[in-house]
Amino acid sequence: MTVRIRGHHLLCMLTYVGKGYSEAFTKGYDKVVQRLSSGEDMLLVAGPDDICQPLLADPDPHCFRDTVPERDRLAANAVETLIGRTIDVGERFSLDASTIKRMREAFHAGTTRQACNGCEWFDLCSSIADSGFREVRLDHRHAKA
Repeated sequence: MTVRIRGHHLLCMLTYVGKGYSEAFTKGYDKVVQRLSSGEDMLLVAGPDDICQPLLADPDPHCFRDTVPERDRLAANAVETLIGRTIDVGERFSLDASTIKRMREAFHAGTTRQACNGCEWFDLCSSIADSGFREVRLDHRHAKA
């Protein structure tokens, strides 16, 4: 199986601690994190992904707001630069433990956070990064090498 993921969720997954928009959202996110931790690869998609799915029944899901595609683009570009390879929409890829660790270090340093400007979760994610990523659900030590 493959996890469908949009660009900005490449950054969001680094600080995910089980908080979200609703109980259904967090349950769905937990399942995605378990899949990634078990070694499933990812498919970069444009638009809503597996993390977004529980929100799509809402009357006005933020997944379709005008600002989201730009966040996706900025995040994907930042991750591409960091890992040194192109990840285009439609491409499958995986992140090993050392890459997730590097992504977290860059996130904490602020070098990959352009996509986070204006995000309602910015302060929470910053505090999680400042805590050394304690309590995150995607634990890089368990990611497949």
